[in-house]
Amino acid sequence: MRSGPLLRRIAGILLLLGLGCLAARAQGPVSKVWVPDLGNGSYKNPVLYADYSDPDVVRVGPDYYLTSSSFNAVPGLQILHSRDLVNWTIIGAVFSQQPPLADFQQPQHGNGVWAPAIRYHNKQYYIYYPDPDRGIYVTRAKHPAGPWEAPVLVKEARGWIDPCPLWDDDGQAYLVHAFAGSRAGFKSVLALSRMSPDGLRLIGDDVLIFDGHEKHPTIEGPKFYKRKGYYYILAPGGGVATGWQVALRSNNPFGPYEDKIVMAQGKTPVNGPHQGAWVDTPDGKEHWFLHFQDQGPYGRVVHLQPLQWKNDWPVIGSDADGDGTGEPVLTHAKPAVKGPVTLATPATSDEFEANSLGLQWQWHANPQVGWAFPNGPQGYLRLYSVPLPADFKNMWQVPNLLLQKLPAAQFTATARLRFTPRFEGEKTGLIMMGLDYAYLGLSSQGGKLLLAPTTCTSADKGSAEASGGSVEIPAKQPIYLRVSVKEGAKCQFSYSLDGQTFQPIGSEFQAREGKWIGAKMGLFCLRAGKTNDAGNVDVDWFRVEP
Repeated sequence: MRSGPLLRRIAGILLLLGLGCLAARAQGPVSKVWVPDLGNGSYKNPVLYADYSDPDVVRVGPDYYLTSSSFNAVPGLQILHSRDLVNWTIIGAVFSQQPPLADFQQPQHGNGVWAPAIRYHNKQYYIYYPDPDRGIYVTRAKHPAGPWEAPVLVKEARGWIDPCPLWDDDGQAYLVHAFAGSRAGFKSVLALSRMSPDGLRLIGDDVLIFDGHEKHPTIEGPKFYKRKGYYYILAPGGGVATGWQVALRSNNPFGPYEDKIVMAQGKTPVNGPHQGAWVDTPDGKEHWFLHFQDQGPYGRVVHLQPLQWKNDWPVIGSDADGDGTGEPVLTHAKPAVKGPVTLATPATSDEFEANSLGLQWQWHANPQVGWAFPNGPQGYLRLYSVPLPADFKNMWQVPNLLLQKLPAAQFTATARLRFTPRFEGEKTGLIMMGLDYAYLGLSSQGGKLLLAPTTCTSADKGSAEASGGSVEIPAKQPIYLRVSVKEGAKCQFSYSLDGQTFQPIGSEFQAREGKWIGAKMGLFCLRAGKTNDAGNVDVDWFRVEP
Protein backbone atom coordinates (compact mmCIF):
# COMPACT_ATOMS: atom_id res chain seq x y z
CA MET A 1 0.00 0.00 0.00
CA ARG A 2 2.93 2.33 0.63
CA SER A 3 4.76 1.57 -2.59
CA GLY A 4 2.97 4.40 -4.48
CA PRO A 5 4.18 7.26 -2.22
CA LEU A 6 7.63 5.66 -2.01
CA LEU A 7 7.92 5.43 -5.77
CA ARG A 8 6.80 9.03 -6.09
CA ARG A 9 9.50 10.12 -3.62
CA ILE A 10 12.13 8.17 -5.55
CA ALA A 11 10.90 9.69 -8.82
CA GLY A 12 11.12 13.14 -7.28
CA ILE A 13 14.70 12.52 -6.15
CA LEU A 14 15.63 11.25 -9.61
CA LEU A 15 14.02 14.32 -11.19
CA LEU A 16 16.05 16.65 -8.99
CA LEU A 17 19.21 14.69 -9.76
CA GLY A 18 18.36 14.94 -13.44
CA LEU A 19 17.89 18.68 -13.20
CA GLY A 20 21.20 19.00 -11.41
CA CYS A 21 22.91 17.00 -14.15
CA LEU A 22 21.18 19.15 -16.76
CA ALA A 23 22.53 22.35 -15.19
CA ALA A 24 26.04 20.91 -14.96
CA ARG A 25 25.78 19.67 -18.56
CA ALA A 26 24.66 23.11 -19.68
CA GLN A 27 27.56 25.03 -18.14
CA GLY A 28 30.37 23.50 -20.16
CA PRO A 29 33.48 25.47 -21.10
CA VAL A 30 33.40 29.25 -21.29
CA SER A 31 33.21 30.72 -24.79
CA LYS A 32 36.49 31.45 -26.54
CA VAL A 33 34.94 34.12 -28.77
CA TRP A 34 32.76 36.37 -26.55
CA VAL A 35 32.81 36.78 -22.77
CA PRO A 36 30.87 39.83 -21.50
CA ASP A 37 32.30 39.62 -17.97
CA LEU A 38 35.47 41.72 -18.04
CA GLY A 39 36.80 40.15 -14.86
CA ASN A 40 37.29 43.48 -13.07
CA GLY A 41 33.79 44.03 -11.71
CA SER A 42 32.52 45.40 -15.02
CA TYR A 43 30.85 43.96 -18.13
CA LYS A 44 30.57 44.81 -21.80
CA ASN A 45 27.50 44.69 -24.02
CA PRO A 46 26.00 42.66 -25.46
CA VAL A 47 25.82 40.28 -22.50
CA LEU A 48 24.40 37.69 -24.90
CA TYR A 49 26.03 38.04 -28.32
CA ALA A 50 23.50 35.71 -29.90
CA ASP A 51 19.97 35.78 -31.26
CA TYR A 52 17.90 35.60 -28.07
CA SER A 53 15.20 37.69 -29.68
CA ASP A 54 12.53 39.51 -27.63
CA PRO A 55 14.07 38.51 -24.27
CA ASP A 56 12.10 38.39 -21.04
CA VAL A 57 13.57 37.77 -17.60
CA VAL A 58 12.26 36.99 -14.12
CA ARG A 59 14.15 36.96 -10.82
CA VAL A 60 13.29 34.32 -8.21
CA GLY A 61 15.40 34.76 -5.08
CA PRO A 62 19.03 35.15 -6.19
CA ASP A 63 18.43 33.56 -9.61
CA TYR A 64 17.48 35.10 -12.95
CA TYR A 65 15.79 33.14 -15.73
CA LEU A 66 15.54 34.30 -19.35
CA THR A 67 13.51 33.07 -22.29
CA SER A 68 13.06 34.45 -25.79
CA SER A 69 11.32 33.96 -29.12
CA SER A 70 12.16 30.66 -30.80
CA PHE A 71 9.80 30.81 -33.81
CA ASN A 72 9.91 27.44 -35.65
CA ALA A 73 13.11 26.15 -34.01
CA VAL A 74 12.95 23.23 -31.57
CA PRO A 75 13.65 22.56 -28.79
CA GLY A 76 11.63 25.75 -28.37
CA LEU A 77 11.60 28.44 -25.69
CA GLN A 78 15.12 27.85 -24.45
CA ILE A 79 15.66 28.76 -20.78
CA LEU A 80 18.83 30.52 -19.60
CA HIS A 81 20.00 31.03 -16.01
CA SER A 82 22.21 33.66 -14.38
CA ARG A 83 23.12 34.93 -10.93
CA ASP A 84 24.32 38.36 -12.05
CA LEU A 85 22.58 39.13 -15.40
CA VAL A 86 25.98 38.95 -17.13
CA ASN A 87 27.04 35.29 -16.95
CA TRP A 88 24.39 33.06 -18.57
CA THR A 89 24.01 29.33 -19.23
CA ILE A 90 21.33 27.38 -21.10
CA ILE A 91 19.57 25.04 -18.67
CA GLY A 92 16.70 23.67 -20.74
CA ALA A 93 13.77 24.33 -23.05
CA VAL A 94 9.99 24.22 -22.72
CA PHE A 95 9.24 21.70 -25.47
CA SER A 96 11.02 19.37 -27.89
CA GLN A 97 8.01 19.23 -30.24
CA GLN A 98 6.09 22.40 -31.09
CA PRO A 99 2.29 22.16 -31.15
CA PRO A 100 0.36 21.53 -33.30
CA LEU A 101 2.80 18.68 -33.95
CA ALA A 102 1.76 17.92 -37.53
CA ASP A 103 1.92 21.56 -38.63
CA PHE A 104 5.49 21.99 -37.39
CA GLN A 105 6.87 18.81 -38.95
CA GLN A 106 7.88 21.07 -41.83
CA PRO A 107 9.74 24.37 -41.51
CA GLN A 108 7.43 27.27 -40.66
CA HIS A 109 9.88 30.15 -41.08
CA GLY A 110 8.93 33.16 -38.96
CA ASN A 111 5.93 31.38 -37.44
CA GLY A 112 5.51 29.58 -34.13
CA VAL A 113 6.78 31.12 -30.89
CA TRP A 114 6.86 34.91 -30.92
CA ALA A 115 7.76 37.17 -27.97
CA PRO A 116 7.12 35.29 -24.69
CA ALA A 117 6.84 36.41 -21.07
CA ILE A 118 8.17 34.46 -18.10
CA ARG A 119 6.80 34.98 -14.57
CA TYR A 120 6.82 33.28 -11.17
CA HIS A 121 3.50 33.05 -9.30
CA ASN A 122 2.16 30.84 -6.55
CA LYS A 123 5.35 28.74 -6.51
CA GLN A 124 5.15 28.03 -10.23
CA TYR A 125 6.90 29.36 -13.30
CA TYR A 126 4.63 30.54 -16.09
CA ILE A 127 5.53 31.26 -19.70
CA TYR A 128 2.98 32.92 -21.97
CA TYR A 129 3.79 32.90 -25.65
CA PRO A 130 1.93 33.82 -28.82
CA ASP A 131 1.52 31.87 -32.00
CA PRO A 132 0.32 34.65 -34.33
CA ASP A 133 -1.75 32.21 -36.37
CA ARG A 134 -3.39 30.43 -33.44
CA GLY A 135 -3.50 32.50 -30.28
CA ILE A 136 -1.97 32.78 -26.82
CA TYR A 137 -0.50 29.74 -25.07
CA VAL A 138 0.60 29.22 -21.45
CA THR A 139 2.82 26.56 -19.95
CA ARG A 140 3.87 26.00 -16.33
CA ALA A 141 6.68 24.30 -14.42
CA LYS A 142 7.86 23.82 -10.86
CA HIS A 143 11.48 24.27 -11.95
CA PRO A 144 12.60 26.47 -14.86
CA ALA A 145 14.77 23.68 -16.30
CA GLY A 146 11.60 21.63 -16.65
CA PRO A 147 9.67 19.55 -17.17
CA TRP A 148 7.11 22.05 -18.47
CA GLU A 149 3.44 21.24 -18.87
CA ALA A 150 2.02 20.83 -22.35
CA PRO A 151 1.11 24.32 -23.62
CA VAL A 152 -2.54 25.29 -23.14
CA LEU A 153 -4.32 27.62 -25.55
CA VAL A 154 -5.53 30.45 -23.29
CA LYS A 155 -7.06 32.44 -26.13
CA GLU A 156 -7.72 31.29 -29.67
CA ALA A 157 -7.20 34.42 -31.77
CA ARG A 158 -5.39 35.18 -35.00
CA GLY A 159 -3.03 38.16 -34.68
CA TRP A 160 -2.78 38.35 -30.88
CA ILE A 161 0.92 38.59 -29.96
CA ASP A 162 3.37 39.43 -27.16
CA PRO A 163 1.31 38.53 -24.06
CA CYS A 164 2.37 39.37 -20.52
CA PRO A 165 0.48 38.58 -17.29
CA LEU A 166 0.16 40.54 -14.06
CA TRP A 167 -1.21 39.15 -10.79
CA ASP A 168 -2.34 42.14 -8.73
CA ASP A 169 -2.20 42.60 -4.97
CA ASP A 170 -5.98 42.14 -4.67
CA GLY A 171 -5.96 38.73 -6.35
CA GLN A 172 -7.08 40.01 -9.76
CA ALA A 173 -5.13 38.83 -12.79
CA TYR A 174 -4.63 40.50 -16.17
CA LEU A 175 -3.03 39.78 -19.54
CA VAL A 176 -1.76 42.58 -21.79
CA HIS A 177 -0.94 41.94 -25.45
CA ALA A 178 -0.31 43.54 -28.84
CA PHE A 179 -1.49 42.82 -32.38
CA ALA A 180 0.32 41.64 -35.51
CA GLY A 181 -0.78 43.68 -38.49
CA SER A 182 0.02 40.79 -40.84
CA ARG A 183 -2.70 38.67 -39.19
CA ALA A 184 -5.04 40.99 -37.31
CA GLY A 185 -5.19 43.63 -40.06
CA PHE A 186 -4.14 46.41 -37.65
CA LYS A 187 -1.25 47.09 -35.26
CA SER A 188 0.30 49.77 -33.00
CA VAL A 189 -2.24 49.27 -30.22
CA LEU A 190 -2.18 47.44 -26.88
CA ALA A 191 -5.12 45.68 -25.24
CA LEU A 192 -5.83 44.19 -21.80
CA SER A 193 -7.99 41.26 -20.69
CA ARG A 194 -8.95 40.00 -17.27
CA MET A 195 -7.57 36.56 -16.52
CA SER A 196 -8.57 33.75 -14.16
CA PRO A 197 -6.42 33.62 -11.00
CA ASP A 198 -4.80 30.35 -12.15
CA GLY A 199 -3.73 32.07 -15.38
CA LEU A 200 -5.30 29.45 -17.65
CA ARG A 201 -8.19 31.39 -19.23
CA LEU A 202 -9.26 34.92 -20.07
CA ILE A 203 -12.40 36.50 -18.65
CA GLY A 204 -14.62 39.09 -20.30
CA ASP A 205 -13.90 41.39 -23.20
CA ASP A 206 -10.55 42.61 -24.49
CA VAL A 207 -10.12 46.33 -23.70
CA LEU A 208 -8.08 48.81 -25.78
CA ILE A 209 -5.71 50.59 -23.39
CA PHE A 210 -3.20 52.40 -25.64
CA ASP A 211 -2.99 53.54 -29.25
CA GLY A 212 0.55 54.24 -30.43
CA HIS A 213 -0.16 55.33 -34.00
CA GLU A 214 0.49 59.02 -33.37
CA LYS A 215 3.63 58.93 -31.20
CA HIS A 216 4.85 55.32 -31.01
CA PRO A 217 4.02 53.45 -34.24
CA THR A 218 4.39 49.68 -34.15
CA ILE A 219 4.17 49.64 -30.37
CA GLU A 220 4.26 45.98 -29.29
CA GLY A 221 6.08 43.60 -26.92
CA PRO A 222 4.44 44.96 -23.72
CA LYS A 223 5.72 43.88 -20.30
CA PHE A 224 3.36 44.52 -17.37
CA TYR A 225 4.51 45.57 -13.86
CA LYS A 226 3.26 47.28 -10.71
CA ARG A 227 5.31 49.57 -8.48
CA LYS A 228 4.27 51.92 -5.68
CA GLY A 229 0.65 51.95 -6.76
CA TYR A 230 1.39 52.60 -10.44
CA TYR A 231 0.80 50.12 -13.25
CA TYR A 232 3.61 50.20 -15.78
CA ILE A 233 3.74 48.79 -19.28
CA LEU A 234 7.21 48.82 -20.84
CA ALA A 235 6.92 48.45 -24.60
CA PRO A 236 9.02 49.11 -27.71
CA GLY A 237 7.91 51.61 -30.30
CA GLY A 238 9.21 52.67 -33.69
CA GLY A 239 10.09 49.29 -35.20
CA VAL A 240 12.73 46.62 -34.63
CA ALA A 241 15.83 48.19 -36.14
CA THR A 242 15.30 51.87 -35.37
CA GLY A 243 12.87 52.08 -32.45
CA TRP A 244 12.92 53.26 -28.84
CA GLN A 245 11.76 52.10 -25.41
CA VAL A 246 8.43 53.45 -24.15
CA ALA A 247 7.11 53.43 -20.57
CA LEU A 248 3.38 53.72 -19.95
CA ARG A 249 2.06 54.63 -16.49
CA SER A 250 -1.39 54.64 -14.90
CA ASN A 251 -3.20 54.34 -11.56
CA ASN A 252 -5.60 51.85 -13.11
CA PRO A 253 -4.71 48.71 -15.11
CA PHE A 254 -7.19 49.76 -17.80
CA GLY A 255 -5.76 53.28 -18.03
CA PRO A 256 -5.68 56.00 -19.12
CA TYR A 257 -1.91 55.71 -19.53
CA GLU A 258 0.70 58.46 -19.69
CA ASP A 259 3.58 57.70 -22.05
CA LYS A 260 7.26 58.59 -22.04
CA ILE A 261 10.32 57.55 -24.07
CA VAL A 262 12.78 56.24 -21.48
CA MET A 263 15.59 54.97 -23.73
CA ALA A 264 16.70 55.67 -27.30
CA GLN A 265 19.80 55.22 -29.41
CA GLY A 266 20.96 58.82 -29.05
CA LYS A 267 24.61 59.20 -30.00
CA THR A 268 25.47 55.53 -29.42
CA PRO A 269 26.06 52.77 -32.01
CA VAL A 270 23.27 50.67 -30.46
CA ASN A 271 20.39 50.91 -32.92
CA GLY A 272 16.79 50.25 -31.88
CA PRO A 273 17.47 49.60 -28.18
CA HIS A 274 14.19 48.26 -26.83
CA GLN A 275 11.89 45.35 -25.91
CA GLY A 276 12.93 43.49 -22.84
CA ALA A 277 12.59 43.11 -19.11
CA TRP A 278 12.91 45.14 -15.91
CA VAL A 279 14.36 43.25 -12.94
CA ASP A 280 15.91 44.22 -9.62
CA THR A 281 18.66 42.70 -7.47
CA PRO A 282 17.67 40.50 -4.51
CA ASP A 283 18.17 43.36 -2.05
CA GLY A 284 15.96 45.65 -4.15
CA LYS A 285 18.63 48.34 -4.29
CA GLU A 286 19.56 48.07 -7.97
CA HIS A 287 17.36 47.96 -11.04
CA TRP A 288 18.28 46.68 -14.49
CA PHE A 289 16.80 46.34 -17.95
CA LEU A 290 17.62 43.73 -20.61
CA HIS A 291 16.74 44.49 -24.23
CA PHE A 292 17.70 43.50 -27.74
CA GLN A 293 19.57 45.18 -30.57
CA ASP A 294 18.93 44.02 -34.14
CA GLN A 295 22.30 43.17 -35.73
CA GLY A 296 21.02 41.75 -39.01
CA PRO A 297 22.70 38.41 -39.74
CA TYR A 298 23.73 38.06 -36.09
CA GLY A 299 20.10 38.38 -35.00
CA ARG A 300 18.74 40.28 -32.01
CA VAL A 301 21.52 40.30 -29.43
CA VAL A 302 20.88 41.11 -25.76
CA HIS A 303 22.15 44.15 -23.85
CA LEU A 304 22.01 44.95 -20.13
CA GLN A 305 21.29 48.50 -18.99
CA PRO A 306 21.19 50.12 -15.55
CA LEU A 307 17.76 51.49 -14.66
CA GLN A 308 16.96 54.28 -12.22
CA TRP A 309 13.62 55.58 -10.99
CA LYS A 310 13.10 59.34 -11.16
CA ASN A 311 9.74 60.86 -10.30
CA ASP A 312 8.25 57.38 -10.60
CA TRP A 313 9.46 56.99 -14.18
CA PRO A 314 12.15 54.50 -15.22
CA VAL A 315 15.25 55.96 -16.86
CA ILE A 316 17.17 53.29 -18.72
CA GLY A 317 20.87 53.50 -19.57
CA SER A 318 22.95 56.64 -19.19
CA ASP A 319 21.10 59.96 -18.96
CA ALA A 320 23.94 62.47 -19.18
CA ASP A 321 21.70 65.44 -20.05
CA GLY A 322 19.08 64.60 -17.44
CA ASP A 323 16.11 64.71 -19.80
CA GLY A 324 14.74 61.38 -18.57
CA THR A 325 15.58 59.49 -21.78
CA GLY A 326 18.61 57.28 -21.38
CA GLU A 327 21.09 56.00 -23.94
CA PRO A 328 22.59 52.48 -23.99
CA VAL A 329 25.86 51.87 -22.16
CA LEU A 330 28.60 49.81 -23.78
CA THR A 331 30.37 48.96 -20.51
CA HIS A 332 29.27 49.31 -16.89
CA ALA A 333 29.83 48.01 -13.37
CA LYS A 334 28.16 44.64 -12.88
CA PRO A 335 25.04 44.15 -10.80
CA ALA A 336 25.74 43.63 -7.10
CA VAL A 337 25.27 40.04 -5.93
CA LYS A 338 26.17 38.11 -2.81
CA GLY A 339 28.74 35.36 -3.06
CA PRO A 340 30.92 34.24 -5.95
CA VAL A 341 29.63 34.08 -9.50
CA THR A 342 30.98 31.48 -11.89
CA LEU A 343 32.16 32.75 -15.25
CA ALA A 344 29.68 31.32 -17.76
CA THR A 345 28.47 31.68 -21.34
CA PRO A 346 25.86 29.79 -23.37
CA ALA A 347 27.24 26.57 -24.85
CA THR A 348 28.53 26.61 -28.43
CA SER A 349 31.18 23.90 -28.96
CA ASP A 350 30.12 20.29 -28.54
CA GLU A 351 32.35 17.23 -28.18
CA PHE A 352 29.26 14.96 -28.40
CA GLU A 353 30.33 13.02 -25.31
CA ALA A 354 26.83 12.91 -23.79
CA ASN A 355 23.85 10.74 -24.64
CA SER A 356 21.80 13.80 -25.52
CA LEU A 357 22.24 16.74 -27.83
CA GLY A 358 23.82 19.85 -26.37
CA LEU A 359 21.24 22.45 -25.30
CA GLN A 360 22.52 24.95 -27.87
CA TRP A 361 21.28 22.86 -30.81
CA GLN A 362 17.88 23.35 -32.44
CA TRP A 363 16.18 21.71 -35.41
CA HIS A 364 14.39 23.73 -38.10
CA ALA A 365 11.19 21.72 -37.51
CA ASN A 366 9.86 19.08 -35.12
CA PRO A 367 12.49 16.32 -35.19
CA GLN A 368 11.53 12.85 -36.34
CA VAL A 369 12.78 9.50 -35.06
CA GLY A 370 15.96 8.50 -36.85
CA TRP A 371 17.35 11.91 -37.73
CA ALA A 372 20.10 11.84 -35.11
CA PHE A 373 21.55 9.46 -32.52
CA PRO A 374 23.99 10.70 -29.87
CA ASN A 375 26.62 8.16 -28.88
CA GLY A 376 28.27 9.62 -25.81
CA PRO A 377 30.43 6.63 -24.80
CA GLN A 378 32.08 6.63 -28.23
CA GLY A 379 32.10 10.42 -28.51
CA TYR A 380 30.19 11.17 -31.68
CA LEU A 381 26.81 12.24 -33.03
CA ARG A 382 25.38 10.16 -35.89
CA LEU A 383 23.10 11.82 -38.45
CA TYR A 384 21.33 9.56 -40.95
CA SER A 385 20.54 10.83 -44.42
CA VAL A 386 16.92 11.98 -44.67
CA PRO A 387 15.02 12.10 -47.98
CA LEU A 388 14.61 15.55 -49.48
CA PRO A 389 11.11 16.98 -49.85
CA ALA A 390 9.41 15.73 -53.03
CA ASP A 391 9.27 19.25 -54.50
CA PHE A 392 12.75 20.21 -53.32
CA LYS A 393 14.08 23.54 -54.58
CA ASN A 394 16.52 24.48 -51.81
CA MET A 395 17.34 24.10 -48.11
CA TRP A 396 14.55 26.50 -47.09
CA GLN A 397 12.24 23.48 -47.31
CA VAL A 398 14.46 21.06 -45.35
CA PRO A 399 13.39 20.28 -41.75
CA ASN A 400 16.41 18.25 -40.57
CA LEU A 401 18.89 21.10 -40.31
CA LEU A 402 20.66 20.90 -36.93
CA LEU A 403 21.61 24.48 -36.16
CA GLN A 404 22.72 26.90 -33.48
CA LYS A 405 22.92 30.67 -33.10
CA LEU A 406 25.95 32.71 -34.13
CA PRO A 407 27.94 33.46 -30.93
CA ALA A 408 30.02 36.56 -31.74
CA ALA A 409 30.96 39.01 -34.47
CA GLN A 410 34.08 37.00 -35.38
CA PHE A 411 34.78 33.29 -34.92
CA THR A 412 35.50 30.00 -36.67
CA ALA A 413 33.31 26.90 -36.49
CA THR A 414 34.92 23.57 -37.35
CA ALA A 415 33.37 20.10 -37.53
CA ARG A 416 35.33 16.85 -37.65
CA LEU A 417 33.26 14.16 -39.34
CA ARG A 418 33.28 10.80 -41.09
CA PHE A 419 30.84 10.31 -43.96
CA THR A 420 29.60 6.80 -44.83
CA PRO A 421 27.27 7.06 -47.84
CA ARG A 422 25.48 3.97 -49.07
CA PHE A 423 23.65 5.35 -52.09
CA GLU A 424 24.29 7.70 -54.97
CA GLY A 425 23.61 11.35 -54.21
CA GLU A 426 23.72 11.23 -50.41
CA LYS A 427 25.15 14.46 -49.00
CA THR A 428 26.33 15.94 -45.70
CA GLY A 429 27.88 19.25 -44.83
CA LEU A 430 28.41 22.40 -42.80
CA ILE A 431 25.87 25.16 -43.49
CA MET A 432 25.41 28.88 -42.79
CA MET A 433 21.63 29.20 -43.06
CA GLY A 434 19.45 32.27 -43.72
CA LEU A 435 17.41 33.97 -46.41
CA ASP A 436 20.62 33.52 -48.39
CA TYR A 437 22.69 30.51 -47.42
CA ALA A 438 25.90 28.70 -48.20
CA TYR A 439 27.32 25.33 -47.30
CA LEU A 440 30.31 23.11 -47.85
CA GLY A 441 28.87 19.76 -48.91
CA LEU A 442 30.37 16.30 -49.21
CA SER A 443 28.42 14.05 -51.58
CA SER A 444 28.53 10.57 -53.07
CA GLN A 445 28.70 10.73 -56.87
CA GLY A 446 29.76 7.98 -59.25
CA GLY A 447 31.47 6.02 -56.50
CA LYS A 448 33.49 9.05 -55.41
CA LEU A 449 33.27 11.51 -52.53
CA LEU A 450 33.16 15.05 -53.87
CA LEU A 451 33.45 18.21 -51.79
CA ALA A 452 31.91 21.39 -53.21
CA PRO A 453 30.79 24.83 -52.01
CA THR A 454 27.14 25.71 -52.68
CA THR A 455 25.22 28.98 -52.32
CA CYS A 456 21.62 30.05 -52.65
CA THR A 457 20.33 33.62 -52.87
CA SER A 458 16.78 34.47 -51.79
CA ALA A 459 16.10 30.94 -50.68
CA ASP A 460 12.71 31.99 -49.33
CA LYS A 461 11.68 32.80 -52.91
CA GLY A 462 12.37 29.26 -54.12
CA SER A 463 15.65 30.05 -55.87
CA ALA A 464 17.88 27.24 -57.08
CA GLU A 465 21.27 26.44 -55.56
CA ALA A 466 24.52 27.13 -57.38
CA SER A 467 27.55 24.92 -56.74
CA GLY A 468 31.20 25.67 -57.36
CA GLY A 469 33.98 23.39 -58.50
CA SER A 470 34.33 20.14 -56.59
CA VAL A 471 37.34 18.40 -55.02
CA GLU A 472 37.63 14.62 -54.67
CA ILE A 473 38.10 13.48 -51.09
CA PRO A 474 39.56 10.10 -50.01
CA ALA A 475 36.90 7.76 -48.68
CA LYS A 476 36.72 6.29 -45.19
CA GLN A 477 38.75 8.93 -43.40
CA PRO A 478 37.88 11.98 -41.28
CA ILE A 479 37.47 15.36 -42.89
CA TYR A 480 37.40 18.76 -41.22
CA LEU A 481 34.92 21.35 -42.48
CA ARG A 482 35.26 24.96 -41.35
CA VAL A 483 33.55 28.31 -41.76
CA SER A 484 35.44 31.43 -40.69
CA VAL A 485 33.28 34.45 -39.89
CA LYS A 486 34.70 37.95 -39.72
CA GLU A 487 33.16 41.32 -38.82
CA GLY A 488 29.98 41.93 -40.77
CA ALA A 489 29.18 38.20 -40.96
CA LYS A 490 31.39 37.61 -44.00
CA CYS A 491 32.07 33.89 -44.26
CA GLN A 492 34.83 31.82 -45.82
CA PHE A 493 34.57 28.02 -46.01
CA SER A 494 37.61 25.75 -45.94
CA TYR A 495 38.49 22.09 -45.39
CA SER A 496 41.33 19.95 -44.11
CA LEU A 497 42.28 16.29 -44.16
CA ASP A 498 44.66 16.49 -41.19
CA GLY A 499 43.04 19.16 -38.99
CA GLN A 500 46.11 21.38 -39.31
CA THR A 501 46.25 22.86 -42.79
CA PHE A 502 42.97 24.26 -44.12
CA GLN A 503 42.34 24.94 -47.79
CA PRO A 504 39.84 27.72 -48.64
CA ILE A 505 37.17 26.67 -51.11
CA GLY A 506 34.64 28.86 -52.85
CA SER A 507 34.34 32.63 -52.61
CA GLU A 508 33.50 34.74 -49.58
CA PHE A 509 29.82 34.54 -48.61
CA GLN A 510 27.83 37.33 -46.96
CA ALA A 511 25.63 35.74 -44.32
CA ARG A 512 22.06 36.98 -44.16
CA GLU A 513 19.41 36.78 -41.46
CA GLY A 514 16.51 34.32 -41.66
CA LYS A 515 12.81 35.08 -41.19
CA TRP A 516 12.74 37.12 -37.94
CA ILE A 517 15.92 35.37 -36.79
CA GLY A 518 19.65 35.73 -37.28
CA ALA A 519 21.66 33.44 -39.51
CA LYS A 520 22.36 30.01 -38.02
CA MET A 521 25.16 27.51 -38.50
CA GLY A 522 25.17 23.76 -38.29
CA LEU A 523 24.96 20.37 -39.93
CA PHE A 524 22.81 18.28 -42.25
CA CYS A 525 22.64 14.84 -43.87
CA LEU A 526 20.37 14.29 -46.90
CA ARG A 527 19.53 11.97 -49.77
CA ALA A 528 17.56 12.32 -52.96
CA GLY A 529 15.12 9.40 -52.64
CA LYS A 530 13.65 6.86 -50.25
CA THR A 531 15.22 3.45 -49.75
CA ASN A 532 15.09 0.82 -47.02
CA ASP A 533 18.46 1.95 -45.69
CA ALA A 534 20.48 5.14 -45.35
CA GLY A 535 24.02 6.41 -45.23
CA ASN A 536 25.22 8.43 -42.28
CA VAL A 537 27.73 10.93 -41.01
CA ASP A 538 29.41 10.63 -37.62
CA VAL A 539 30.33 14.03 -36.22
CA ASP A 540 33.22 13.69 -33.75
CA TRP A 541 33.01 17.29 -32.57
CA PHE A 542 31.91 20.81 -33.41
CA ARG A 543 34.19 23.57 -32.09
CA VAL A 544 33.72 27.32 -32.01
CA GLU A 545 37.02 29.16 -31.63
CA PRO A 546 38.64 32.52 -32.52
